[in-house]
Amino acid sequence: MAPRTAAIIGGGVIGGGWAARFLLMGWDVRVFDPDPEATRKIDEVLSNARRSLPGLTDQAMPEEGRLTFHKTMSDAVDGVVWIQESVPERLDLKSKVYATLQEHAPKAAIIGSSTSGFKPSELQNCVPNPAQIVVTHPFNPVYLLPLVELVTTDKNPTDVIERAKEIITGLGMFPLHVKKEIDAHIADRFLEAVWREALWLINDGIATTEEIDNAIRYGFGVRWAQMGLFETYRVAGGEAGMKHFIAQFGPCLEWPWTKLMDVPELTDELVNEIADQSDAQSGQYSIRELERIRDNNLVAMMRALKAQDWGAGALLNVSETKPDAGDTTQLITTVRRAVPLDWTDYNGHMNEARYLQAFGDATDRFMEIIGCDADYIASGGSYFTAETHIRHIDEVHAGTKIRVETQCLLGEGKKLHLFHRMFDGDRLLATGEHMLIHVSLETRKARAPSDAIAATLGAIAQAHAMLPVPDGAGAAVGKR
Repeated sequence: MAPRTAAIIGGGVIGGGWAARFLLMGWDVRVFDPDPEATRKIDEVLSNARRSLPGLTDQAMPEEGRLTFHKTMSDAVDGVVWIQESVPERLDLKSKVYATLQEHAPKAAIIGSSTSGFKPSELQNCVPNPAQIVVTHPFNPVYLLPLVELVTTDKNPTDVIERAKEIITGLGMFPLHVKKEIDAHIADRFLEAVWREALWLINDGIATTEEIDNAIRYGFGVRWAQMGLFETYRVAGGEAGMKHFIAQFGPCLEWPWTKLMDVPELTDELVNEIADQSDAQSGQYSIRELERIRDNNLVAMMRALKAQDWGAGALLNVSETKPDAGDTTQLITTVRRAVPLDWTDYNGHMNEARYLQAFGDATDRFMEIIGCDADYIASGGSYFTAETHIRHIDEVHAGTKIRVETQCLLGEGKKLHLFHRMFDGDRLLATGEHMLIHVSLETRKARAPSDAIAATLGAIAQAHAMLPVPDGAGAAVGKR
């Protein structure tokens, strides 16, 4: 099937993000932007998108579409299916743009506006064919975040709305259909309320910008990321549910906690409406189930942040200590940890890839012990794994406290031969055997390690040679 074509009118931060999203999802993209730097800017956005967007899926991405830049809007919109307008937030400018678009674009093309400041009716009043125009307000970075606020009016026929939903969904995004237009739509109204309160906290000397950001990223921001506002509060209400939460915390709305004091009265009708909507949203789950879902999601997100050493994940890294090497003439404990929730698979036990991760962590710790640490690696030397053999001996489940003991079978010249054993108490769970080669990171070729590492490694290898040869060492797959 030939790729569909989208036109991007305005190639700034948001327009460039839209271009990347369409292009990487297989659409041909035609860009109009009078900025002489537009090509460079969009190429830079595309570079980031190509690096990050494919990481969201475990399947192959569509074949990337064709990107072209055009000197006129009329040329850019020739034959397109979708037009995304992302020009500056001036109604007079948008009015001129829409007049040109509707003169030259296909009558069936949908014109979506990235506007956060105008309602669709204000845009539609500028043109002879209002049915063609909808608001499709995204969030930055457009190529990663899925939300698109699709705001329509009664001037948009059903087929236009349904096609818009189908196209947005096909881009891997979520069309939140806002059926009743309002200034700033839905999401930005929340952001604006938080922003206003944050400005007051700074103005009144209560908090700094960093303290406010920490309050969000270490607390409710992580909760909101996976359950939103109302589902989070439903869980907070416990087994009694949303009505209990409102009864318990509703009176707080009358307290002077915030500068934003204009709140609706919590009438029985409003409480019942909220509770009914919450039941429809989450009533299929018990509170205990919602708590487990929440906990799974929080662990997964915070561990992802941990890998990036950022936000709440950075706190986890700071709190961790590495196992003490102890007596290196004996088996060395290189890993001591619990199996996290996101390490398990559809069989309910540890995913086979995580065995390799645990043994890889054990190898990394052994490398640090012999002196091949971050400073040494920065100087241009390291070990690369050449061969691995893992035996899965017993099941491992989430929460299991595992321990990896490491024996050095060979440590001379460029070669490092390790044998890891994973235990739960005295129960042997798995073994990992690894052959590594010392390399120059500059040439990417084998070379001898530093004298200091060679001496430390040699002493450990000599001592470990006196230990019993571990069962399974040197075994081939399927042979005992």
